[in-house]
Amino acid sequence: MNSSANTEKQSALKGRRRILGALAGATLIPFASRSLLAQPGGNLPAMDDISPLATPRDWSGNSPLRYPDPDVITLDARFRRLVQFNSPIQRLHTGTLWAEGPAWDGVGKYLVWSDIPNNAQMRWIEDDNRVTTFRRPSGNSNGNTFDFQGRQLACEHGNRRVARYEPDGTVTVIADSFEGKRLNSPNDVVVHPDGSIWFTDPTFGINGPYEGNPAESEIPPGIYRVDGSSGRITKVTDDATMPNGLCFSPDYSRLYAADRGETRVFDINGSTLRNGRTLVRMVAPGGGRSSADGIRCDAQGNIWAGANPGVQIVSPEGDQIGMIRLPEVCANICFGGAKRNRLFMTASQSLYSLYLAVQGAHIC
Repeated sequence: MNSSANTEKQSALKGRRRILGALAGATLIPFASRSLLAQPGGNLPAMDDISPLATPRDWSGNSPLRYPDPDVITLDARFRRLVQFNSPIQRLHTGTLWAEGPAWDGVGKYLVWSDIPNNAQMRWIEDDNRVTTFRRPSGNSNGNTFDFQGRQLACEHGNRRVARYEPDGTVTVIADSFEGKRLNSPNDVVVHPDGSIWFTDPTFGINGPYEGNPAESEIPPGIYRVDGSSGRITKVTDDATMPNGLCFSPDYSRLYAADRGETRVFDINGSTLRNGRTLVRMVAPGGGRSSADGIRCDAQGNIWAGANPGVQIVSPEGDQIGMIRLPEVCANICFGGAKRNRLFMTASQSLYSLYLAVQGAHIC
């Protein structure tokens, strides 16, 4: 065999090895990694470059879109590892007036959320996609969560309180006043492993159109902590103007709060907060302002916020790295499902979901 033929044969063998190696490698790449590798490269879009789809999306599910979902938008390469390539945004239900406060019950495998104007709590059941009225009246509840014992906690605008629903059906009032004065309208609530309950108390509810006649505010808006042992209520900071959504960092060392157009972060110092500072002032496509409503943290420390044009995702450093575009105003989100990697989004009249490649940091 001459040298030219030998060289050609070696080249062919190398080419075959590359093909076989690629095929073998493909069988070894885990599902999430293949999803990330399948995403297109190139320059990422600037916020100003993001425009609506040319053809309105059919949310019935009868006209599926090609993957990746065009409404899951990467603004920074860090976002790519958080999303599944072959996962679409799904509309699970429509028919509410103002959807808020989603919370996942891992034992019952259902999602509870609030329909504030209708004075009701709704329930989406995972097994059969059925939606039922879970509780009516609900005290015009807003934010909800479940504690470490599986009991539901609800922020009730109409009753101006945080309430806990016990397994036997009775209701325990967690907080309805501070220093002898009525709370305004508790908005969002989270639980800490030490047994304490933290909640925000802005004036949105008592000034809102759904809870009856406007009421007088007796105390300034604030962020509060209820001790798990004594039940004592303390105001944890004076450095908050109109606190709304609330969540802990994965290691519980920091507390994040949506507050008047910005998302703020505080260091947790025992039962109080210190060193409050601005994490991010979000912008929307086209350069307009976008402010967070409900917020939750994933296991990698990123903040997921209900914010125009749907959901905005912010890194622990305060960078906007991605967004989920929805056709309605998204008020709140939570992580749920068997692996806590399904994002549920309450948006005006509807409930949406999206499977992710990252888990929520805590129970919702």
